[in-house]
Amino acid sequence: MPVLQTPRLLLLPLSRAVIARRLEAEAFTLPLPGPDGPLDVTFEPEWPGDPLPVFPGMLAAMTGQQAEVAGSFIAVQRDTGEAVGMLGTKGPASPEGALEIGYGFNPAVWGQGLATEGVGALVTYLHAGPHVRAVTAETAVDNPASARVLTKLGFRQVGRGDSDEDGPLILWAHAAT
Repeated sequence: MPVLQTPRLLLLPLSRAVIARRLEAEAFTLPLPGPDGPLDVTFEPEWPGDPLPVFPGMLAAMTGQQAEVAGSFIAVQRDTGEAVGMLGTKGPASPEGALEIGYGFNPAVWGQGLATEGVGALVTYLHAGPHVRAVTAETAVDNPASARVLTKLGFRQVGRGDSDEDGPLILWAHAAT
């Protein structure tokens, strides 16, 4: 997978090494491949947030020489080298070409536009791929900040849903242009 770049972020592929290290330690620094060579990335205890419980399953599902989780990225601030979020796809595209994404950023960087920047780069990358006709997402009704991220990026509300974990949901879609 490529490294995606925005003015303030590098989106580095989520690797087996990062997952394994995070399961061993709450805070660590790990050299990762960057656009200009190795980059020392700092991971604080709040990273990756909600996805942490699925890390053991992700690691177990990685087969053979698979070094990266397809479609998943670590959001790293360019100026500090700190991992501040995680974003990516939630599986393969549907037969109709819809590809669901999820994202989360550390509370310390909320309100700075980094989620909008990172998710925008991810959406552009995904639409450039074959067979992706729409990028979809779900946000909890009680999470208006996440809904604002999607609205700013041109997502449209397409329905409602519900989940045991997040309660009432808003369903979103971003059509390929």
